[in-house]
Amino acid sequence: MQEKIKKQSSDKARKKRKVDLLVISDVHLGTYGCHSKELLKYLRSVKPKMVVLNGDIIDMWQFKKRYWPKSHMRIIHKLIKWVSKGVKVYYITGNHDELLRKFAGFKMGSLVIDNKLLLELNGKKTWIFHGDVFDVTMKHSKWLTKLGSHGYDLLILINAFCNWVSEKMGKGKISLSKNIKNSVKQAVKFINNFEKTTAEIAIANGYDYVLCGHIHQPEMKTICTEKGSVEYLNSGDWVENLTALEYNKGEWTLFQYKDEDFEKDDHDNQDDDIVMMSDNEIFNQMLGDFMTNTGIIFNK
Repeated sequence: MQEKIKKQSSDKARKKRKVDLLVISDVHLGTYGCHSKELLKYLRSVKPKMVVLNGDIIDMWQFKKRYWPKSHMRIIHKLIKWVSKGVKVYYITGNHDELLRKFAGFKMGSLVIDNKLLLELNGKKTWIFHGDVFDVTMKHSKWLTKLGSHGYDLLILINAFCNWVSEKMGKGKISLSKNIKNSVKQAVKFINNFEKTTAEIAIANGYDYVLCGHIHQPEMKTICTEKGSVEYLNSGDWVENLTALEYNKGEWTLFQYKDEDFEKDDHDNQDDDIVMMSDNEIFNQMLGDFMTNTGIIFNK
């Protein structure tokens, strides 16, 4: 039976939705632009059998500024809780968390760290990777990419202020970064080339689906070439678009977060204090939480 692909928006149901596979990417924990509270609401609304964290979940490039709100740690706690319950969680490394690439192949409980993933879903070969490998700037001018990342973070801060003013004036939110990307021809060309390149390689390898992140551009579409076709999927991000990919009962859907689709809860009123910690302190806390929740004990 031919599988269908469609887009969906969230609903107000408090009951957790069962999902066979959940894919999120580009959360960028540790940056000003991360929508951690919205993401936490979403994660609490679903009950996945398998989770793929498709890169740039933790933004290790930004740790030097010691920005780590409590809501960001709550995301880590939620993911660890899934692992402790036996939910299969694949952490696919990206460019902002590339330090984890040295641990490719690492397994602990139901957690797996790797650089790419090949799954078979209902007989369909599904290739999952972050996507930065096709970014020429990343490969040859990493310093320029990091500089752009800091500029992007500043733009997100400016955007937040503009949205605050806009809402006070009774107008809707805007996305400066999205408007810039959509208006710059080179940015549009880069996205098109990125999608085409991933599709061509997927088709050459006989894959039915190719899933990426990296470019913060949520998408679901069929890409055709002279050698065949493939379903191209991109999970988007939790900085601008607030999107995720869900696979359930043989069907892919693109989730789009909307405030009005979620009821307010006690966590909305919690203070989001900034925890001033060094990068080592942050990682030690994550490791401690993981060991505590999974019951893992290292013998001295």
